[in-house]
Amino acid sequence: MPTPRPAPTLRVAAFLAAAALAVSACASDDKQGTGTAKPSTTTAPDTTSTETTEGSSETSVVPVVDPGDGGAYEPTIDPAKFVTTIDNPYLPFLPGASWTYDGTSEDKPEKIEVTVLRDAKTVMGVPVVVVRDTVSIDGELVEDTYDWFAQDTDGNVWYFGEDVKDYENGEVVSTAGSWEGGVDGAIPGIVMPADPTVGKAFRQEFYKGEAEDMFEVLATDETTKAGDQGYDQVVKTEDWSPLEAEVVEHKYYAPGVGKVAGGKGHVELVSFTPGKAG
Repeated sequence: MPTPRPAPTLRVAAFLAAAALAVSACASDDKQGTGTAKPSTTTAPDTTSTETTEGSSETSVVPVVDPGDGGAYEPTIDPAKFVTTIDNPYLPFLPGASWTYDGTSEDKPEKIEVTVLRDAKTVMGVPVVVVRDTVSIDGELVEDTYDWFAQDTDGNVWYFGEDVKDYENGEVVSTAGSWEGGVDGAIPGIVMPADPTVGKAFRQEFYKGEAEDMFEVLATDETTKAGDQGYDQVVKTEDWSPLEAEVVEHKYYAPGVGKVAGGKGHVELVSFTPGKAG
């Protein structure tokens, strides 16, 4: 799942819009984008300056994650190719499941709470699973988001949109980043493949100028610790968006649990309650 964003005053100015990834909702994982794995890094990508025809210069950003699509992203969303249960072992969004993460944001304590709801919603003809994600910094709510996910028949988990509300002093100050698949050109993307493979890159979402997250699988056999718990056979990803080009995140997903660490401020899982299908 894409990392919750800090309050609007903490956001970075938008950079270059990314190229998109051509995939099919009914395609198997081996037909997805195939970027090349890159070294672990949290530094800003290189920039180069080029001259325009008028003689002025413009700055371009070398992509940290390259979905290798050539610039076309037009997945076919066929509702018949989706199931109603998300049981991908690395993102088990079963009803009632919940995760609590602790971290820091600008040296202040941050708490993230994620809960799979039983709410019903349909996006682009696909019944989606609704996941609520709240972020509090120093005890104050700064974001309350409803995310929409669905799993295809191959086992890939797709992200269909989000309803974002950012708060300051208890008041909603922004809904930036909100989007819904099929509305105003917004397109769903894959957030967890059925078979994570090192070197493969994916578009998580595409709503130009608002939501352009992508990721690449760096490892599938990591060992990591979150809180007091150790995890094996962990999938490690590198996450990046051209809208926050200087921010590079690494996330860690454990089988049967989901995300256990990573993201802005390197949050760590401190409690997990499994859900139940049906």
